[in-house]
Amino acid sequence: MPPSSGSGAATSDRPLIVAVLATMSVLIVIVLAFAVMRVIVDGPNITAGTVPPEGSLDRNYALHPVVAYAHILPGALYLVGAPFQLSRGFRTRHLAWHRRMGRVVLPAGVVAGVFAFVFGILFPFGGIVEASATAVFAVYFVTALIIAFLAVKNGDITRHRRWMIRAFAIGLAVGTIRIWIGVFQALGLLSFQDSFGVAFWLSFMLHALVAEVYLRKRPSARGATPVR
Repeated sequence: MPPSSGSGAATSDRPLIVAVLATMSVLIVIVLAFAVMRVIVDGPNITAGTVPPEGSLDRNYALHPVVAYAHILPGALYLVGAPFQLSRGFRTRHLAWHRRMGRVVLPAGVVAGVFAFVFGILFPFGGIVEASATAVFAVYFVTALIIAFLAVKNGDITRHRRWMIRAFAIGLAVGTIRIWIGVFQALGLLSFQDSFGVAFWLSFMLHALVAEVYLRKRPSARGATPVR
């Protein structure tokens, strides 16, 4: 029996799905690894009341731990939970858990985005370039989550999923930022401090673009296939 057009579409999409899942997993691991490193570095400074020297990346984390970790901890929770929320298989098999997790994951993302905005505007290590990128994309991230929430409240599941994908793509950019910074340092293109602003803009813009390309490539995300 020849394969149906649906199975053919699924087969042609498989490389894209595999690539997306692999990239997503790597970036989540990078973000979580750096979050753990922050705790290891900041913990002794915070408990002992010591402040790293001027110009150190660690200085603002030691001086403003509440704002910093109000972004880091909910952000880590969001990145761990969001892939389950976006998984069609998980949602189909565990709809009740999907809804319960959504009541935690989405607010965690909003809190992380709000405090990313505050921390990035008030204490940017990379100066005005980093602060501007943080402001633009933190607002975009939080707005995407709010639109997704309002959409699901109104029963528009396709719109909800599209905006959750956009928000998740922006959240994953935090991992790509670390990669760009490493590239700039390895090639000696920018100073450590200057690399932050450029890496922020490159990563967030790249992820926003990739999200839109993905939404165009995936019929179910566009609403061509009903999502119940």
